[in-house]
Amino acid sequence: MLLLPCPHCGLRDEPEFSFGGEPAIRPVPASTVDDATWADYVYLRQNEKGAHREIWCHSGGCGQWFVLTRDTVTHAVIAP
Repeated sequence: MLLLPCPHCGLRDEPEFSFGGEPAIRPVPASTVDDATWADYVYLRQNEKGAHREIWCHSGGCGQWFVLTRDTVTHAVIAP
């Protein structure tokens, strides 16, 4: 089982968390962004092997969102 380090609650089992995707810069201003750009922002992900930044929410605990770096091959957490 994957253990994730919540910055507020410490190490917890992965089922307590909700995956939020990879951190991305939201296209702005929203009123001028075309549909193709929004689709890329919402649906396209790099899905890289190796170290990857991810957004997680401790939904089964404190409810806080945080970013961590995790190796997508070994699932090892590199940096909270």
